[in-house]
Amino acid sequence: MHPVVSLLIQRLALGVLLLLAASALIFGLTEVLPGDAAQAILGQSATPESLANLREEMGLNRPALTRYFEWLGGILTGDMGNALTNKLPIADQIGKRMSSTLFLAFWAALISVPLAILLGLIAVRYQNRWPDKIISGVTLASISLPEFMIAYILIFFFAVQSLSWGIWGWFGMDPVAFPSFASVSPTMTLGEKLYSITLPAAVLTLVVLAHMMRMTRAAILNVMQSAYIETAELKGLSTFSVIYKHAFPNAIAPIVTVVMINLAYLVVGVVVVEVVFAYPGMGQYLVDAVVKRDVPVVLACGVIFAAVYIILNIIADVVSILANPRLRHPK
Repeated sequence: MHPVVSLLIQRLALGVLLLLAASALIFGLTEVLPGDAAQAILGQSATPESLANLREEMGLNRPALTRYFEWLGGILTGDMGNALTNKLPIADQIGKRMSSTLFLAFWAALISVPLAILLGLIAVRYQNRWPDKIISGVTLASISLPEFMIAYILIFFFAVQSLSWGIWGWFGMDPVAFPSFASVSPTMTLGEKLYSITLPAAVLTLVVLAHMMRMTRAAILNVMQSAYIETAELKGLSTFSVIYKHAFPNAIAPIVTVVMINLAYLVVGVVVVEVVFAYPGMGQYLVDAVVKRDVPVVLACGVIFAAVYIILNIIADVVSILANPRLRHPK
């Protein structure tokens, strides 16, 4: 068997095992949560009969291992059950919420990924000069601030104070106030959707852009120490040509890895951003379920987030293998 095929099969098998382990961990964590889920749902005034009926409906009177395998079998067949709070099918709700989260993540990624690579190339080209210092300083500040703080800063300047802020006049534009509560619906046009998600997409872009740009810069600078780079410079090639044509292709493996990790964050780690902007995505759905102790919804969201993260990491591994001859031919 070809080494590449063998490595790919190993990565896929490892991904399946990791997903099974993540599902068991998520189920186990919901089991050890303090308090009684039935009591939390019905309230302190619930009668013993109603509590017993709800526990029977939720299956809490059965062994945890039995309930885990029943739940896992339902997940594998696409049956995630019904939410406890509204009795609606969880799969249908997640389908709507996931489409909203992917819409937000897509536009944030569309802006951040090429911009991060471009800024990384510029930072390397002007290493230790003012463009590099400005780019590195801004990205370091973006990494240092938590997402919710960046979100509130943007809300203050572009939603609350936007109409009275003079920056729009600098560009000859009329004052524009972006919505502080982001929401999308199928009836909205693409322009209306983009206008609605401007601020949350900007927050996500600033966060992931900083990580990807700094990793791009570090990966290319590491390659720039190689002997073949010095040979290319001695041939008289321009600095940007050396970086773009020789250093960047050989630094693609770590760059792809960090890009995939940040893409996973755009889908999995948007909980804080969605809560701040009341965006109807998976993160908001998960938080609402946690508050209401809707265990089936928490389990379904947790498994989906784990699956997305594992799949994107497998893709990063595969691209790294295909891009690196030493990994393609490990012997």
